[in-house]
Amino acid sequence: MVVELKLRKIGNSVGVVLPKEALARLNADEGDVLFLTDAADGSFRLTAGDPSFADKMAIAEKISRRYRNALRELAK
Repeated sequence: MVVELKLRKIGNSVGVVLPKEALARLNADEGDVLFLTDAADGSFRLTAGDPSFADKMAIAEKISRRYRNALRELAK
């Protein structure tokens, strides 16, 4: 999917208007936060989810597995 985006002046800033097809694919809507990150090939990636969140969740799952018994006792 290739979408041509046009930069527009919005007040003292410049913004990008995303067409509804791009918003649907991102599963995003007005007011949502999007993340622009560097890709390995030098390009950019636009995502609706925080890419570092998955890393943090993986660490949390590893900790919860490691200390499963202690966490179960603390929950009592």
